[in-house]
Amino acid sequence: MTSKLRRWLLFLIFLNGYVSLSLELVVLRQLGFFVGSSAVITSIIMGTFLGFMSLGYFKGAGIRVKKMGAKSILGGSFVIIAAMGVLAGSFTLISTYFSVMYAMGIQSGVAQTFVYSLIFLSGGPFLFGVNTALLSRYLNKFNINSTGSVMAWDTIGSVMGSLATTLLLMPFIGVNYTILMITTLALVGAYVARPVWHMAIWAAVILIPAYMINSNAFLLRRSGILVNNANSTISVTDFGPGKILYMNGLPMSVHYKHVDASAEYINYINHNFIYNIPTDRVYDILILGAGGFTVGLNDERNNYTFVDIERTLKDISEKYFLGQKLTPNKKFVVQDASQFLKNTPEKYDLIMLDVYSNSYQVPEDLITAEFLQRIKSRVKDGGIVVMNMVTSPHFADTYTQVFDNTFHAVFTSNTARQTIGYADPWRQTDPSNIMYIWYNRPNDGRIYTINKTPVIYDRY
Repeated sequence: MTSKLRRWLLFLIFLNGYVSLSLELVVLRQLGFFVGSSAVITSIIMGTFLGFMSLGYFKGAGIRVKKMGAKSILGGSFVIIAAMGVLAGSFTLISTYFSVMYAMGIQSGVAQTFVYSLIFLSGGPFLFGVNTALLSRYLNKFNINSTGSVMAWDTIGSVMGSLATTLLLMPFIGVNYTILMITTLALVGAYVARPVWHMAIWAAVILIPAYMINSNAFLLRRSGILVNNANSTISVTDFGPGKILYMNGLPMSVHYKHVDASAEYINYINHNFIYNIPTDRVYDILILGAGGFTVGLNDERNNYTFVDIERTLKDISEKYFLGQKLTPNKKFVVQDASQFLKNTPEKYDLIMLDVYSNSYQVPEDLITAEFLQRIKSRVKDGGIVVMNMVTSPHFADTYTQVFDNTFHAVFTSNTARQTIGYADPWRQTDPSNIMYIWYNRPNDGRIYTINKTPVIYDRY
């Protein structure tokens, strides 16, 4: 084996590792739009990916190379991987898949993810495994000590794919163009493995439609998508009297410009906790989960700090959603909510938490007693915490019950729970916006008993 051939084979191993992990991360990001990113969803995707890759290792170890030719096998594998990458990662195709699932009555996120993984995450990972095993056999044929190099370059490719995809590509060029990058790299692998003229035809057949359904112009025209990066997919739509801001497939904020109104739960917060704040001083207000910046939109006196991990949210909201600049008393901080609370020395008169999108997309680290304790530690004496949760109004599921237990384990007294909108206590209803409220005021923990009931002194 010449040193040049060895370098090309190691390059293919590197490329195989890079493309495989990049595709896995893109899929995790895209599916988060529809089914969330819980540990269960992640384990299904990763388990399917690794399972079929293992089958590919077995297949690649025993495949009859002389009959088909190693170049043909590798070239064809990379071409199929490129095509499967487009099918598995393109937002338009994934949204069509989930529409079909709902039409068929399959509404469980776990079931949807499992079926998706079997259909779209079987062929590509299987061929990743075949490629790795086949390239390893070819290198070991000429040098039995090549195993370490194969494992090293495959791992280096995976590491580079992970870092480049999450830190550079998705944040700066978007998920849609990251998919095109992965597809192009797979086709480069196909040409390196088998440099024949018809590989250009395969590249055109795959890349042209891939670009058409992943271009910014197409996504904006079809789905109104303005941002599609590592954190969020954001779109804004008009519906006559107002606009809706969507984040990751969910309506996160509503704005009726001419009547000064927002989503029902935001109206509740504004009218009961914001617009009636006393005018004796300037109050400090912290909003965790900025949404469309509709909380306190018309309050130009008190100090607001909005915290969100999506850096484009303020510009998108001002330009496409609100149609106006935020007033100077509103500051936007791009940071994780938990880390912000951990690092800030400030305390606030009102903390509004609005980071929970629905019962399927719950940031699991933000519903723990430890996180709620961080919130509690940042409230001034006499201050208030308001949390928007999307849960069962009548405690009809375990998640609602356990979160309620968690909330009261931290906020043990001076609490309230308000359902926004109508909820029938006798019949099963959909999850609703539930306001959890805590008042940071002294409470000695006494109770009234038949033996001791000094109500007259406590009341008057």
